Amino acid sequence: MQLRLDDEDRQVAFGESLGRALGGHGRLYLEGELGAGKTTLTRGILRAYGHRGAVKSPTYTLVEPYELASARVHHFDLYRLGDPEELEFIGGRDLLAEDALCVIEWPARGEGWLPTPDLVVRLEVADSGRRACLTAHSDQGRRVLARLAADPVMADCYLAREGDDVS
Repeated sequence: MQLRLDDEDRQVAFGESLGRALGGHGRLYLEGELGAGKTTLTRGILRAYGHRGAVKSPTYTLVEPYELASARVHHFDLYRLGDPEELEFIGGRDLLAEDALCVIEWPARGEGWLPTPDLVVRLEVADSGRRACLTAHSDQGRRVLARLAADPVMADCYLAREGDDVS
């Protein structure tokens, strides 16, 4: 699934829709260069669960937990991770529990240690906005894509949906 997100407000709205579609569970990998909007998207995801405060990227702490009324969300930023084994020392296995939503920026830095994601969102700068490419890697990920496809909030953002011929 490919989406066009024309500005920051649209990116946050997409994050809220994605948060609702995730239902507070699973592993979401966010990929993209510095400044592509991974933390902005995470802010939208957290808003879906009622968080209204600031959202900062946990670049130095590696993980920021959010205990919200309707979900537990663990926001990881692995940009400064020296070795994937460091995740073991911060309790990564417990934090990646099935009953939480784990949003992981820079997942390639944890390669070999991180489990398979349910969904990968690749963000790219496109003009004044962003382009998002979503790929499911599990049944949960496919259910999330189906929920997003049915969400009327997202209707004007689609560049291509799963199964579309984009050649």
